[in-house]
Amino acid sequence: MGATACPRCGSGHVHQPSYTWWGGILGPKLFNHTICHSCGFGYNWKTGKSNMTAIVIYFVVLSFIAIVVFGGLALAGH
Repeated sequence: MGATACPRCGSGHVHQPSYTWWGGILGPKLFNHTICHSCGFGYNWKTGKSNMTAIVIYFVVLSFIAIVVFGGLALAGH
């Protein structure tokens, strides 16, 4: 892991999660996601910037793909 301190509060108590509710196992690895235990800030450890925009885009794209796939399967069943 690159970052040793949180860019928001300066705490060194940070970790890179192996799983998140929004990205499963793949999302945190794609965005180099790190979370500060002290202030709860989630950020990209390479840039020090928030991952919120990337997370929203990732979640919307995956949701759209799921709707298309499952909607297509539902229509195919009729």
